[in-house]
Amino acid sequence: MSSSETEADGVAAPAHPVPTANLPHPSAGWSLLWSELAVLFRRWRTWAMLAALAAIPILIAVAVRITGGSRAGRGPAFLDQITANGLFVGFTALVVCVPLFLPLTVGVVAGDTIAGEASHGTLRYLVIAPAGRLRLLAVKYAGSAAFCIAGTAVVIAAGSAIGAILFPVGPVTLLSGSQVGAWDAFLRLLLIGAYVVVSLLGLCAIGLFFSTLTDVPVGAMAATIVLSVVSQVLDQLPQLDGLHPWLFSHYWFGFADFLRDPVSWDSFGSNALLQLGYVAVFGALAIGCFTTKDILS
Repeated sequence: MSSSETEADGVAAPAHPVPTANLPHPSAGWSLLWSELAVLFRRWRTWAMLAALAAIPILIAVAVRITGGSRAGRGPAFLDQITANGLFVGFTALVVCVPLFLPLTVGVVAGDTIAGEASHGTLRYLVIAPAGRLRLLAVKYAGSAAFCIAGTAVVIAAGSAIGAILFPVGPVTLLSGSQVGAWDAFLRLLLIGAYVVVSLLGLCAIGLFFSTLTDVPVGAMAATIVLSVVSQVLDQLPQLDGLHPWLFSHYWFGFADFLRDPVSWDSFGSNALLQLGYVAVFGALAIGCFTTKDILS
């Protein structure tokens, strides 16, 4: 069709053809996300960390089974109740994992997001169209969040399974003194797992930011893990009471509210709002650093 015929139909012909090869593809983000998740969960390191997390509730249950339990008030929360109800293995394992083991593994994954690609020389190939830098950051953060879900789920699943095998399972007495059935208690355990995942989202953003600052993954991992420890230490100092509500680890143990009747959502809301703030701040810092960074590897 000639240009005169096109204009006669009321459609103006473009002065220059639009190159479609460089236009962003809507499906590119999903493809990149699935590729990121596939790479993450194919790594032996990922499975080794998940296996280590699964071993924690198993070790707790076996130790309690062999020794016959512990005295009330000694050891982590709920430890003295495991012999009476195997569901408390999962609760105890989360109490043990939240301050150290989960932040440790999340710090390794989040710190490796960008710096790991740079160290392998693949980062410059990922930032070209149709991926782009912003989309790559979002996908890397989503991968870290997915590991938070997987790690927490492994602790809950392993704790529930070994608890049911080694100990009786029945109604659970809540912190408020009322008693609920086993299925209700397991649902509360899942809610606690969701609480823990939300608690780690801010740490994921911090690790992503550190990962944009260096091409050495170990440095970003170490910085993320050390900051997690520092935050918890500062939260224990009464002289810094005014600072405590701003620390990303401040509400990590607020999930005890899910073991009351009725369930209190106050800590969950405060924790979610705090983590959202950390995600926004450190996400913006990561974007600012990564979008202006000269990528040579």
